[in-house]
Amino acid sequence: MTELSKDLLPLTEAFFYILVTLYPRAAHGYAMMQDVEKISAGRVRIGAGTLYTALNTLQKKGLIENVPEIEIGADSRRKLYAITELGKIVLKAEMERMEELLLNARSAITNVE
Repeated sequence: MTELSKDLLPLTEAFFYILVTLYPRAAHGYAMMQDVEKISAGRVRIGAGTLYTALNTLQKKGLIENVPEIEIGADSRRKLYAITELGKIVLKAEMERMEELLLNARSAITNVE
């Protein structure tokens, strides 16, 4: 984990899920909202206000970026977002951090039981 990625952790649940949904492919906001709900089996629902605030913050941090739409006839008002290389590094670092938390918790609980 790089020092830079440590400074960006921990991610909020919304930031984490947005980066996860963008990892395989670029997406529009509405698609991200649907993907987050699907991935979390309906537990997490990100509303439009939360989503666009999060996207703005993630862009400012350099974790995502706008990418040009290549579809012919695409609606120019809709923005397409993609995860950056830094975003991928931070997402993987967050996953490592969460795995460590789970290992430590499981170890502590197992030792008590």
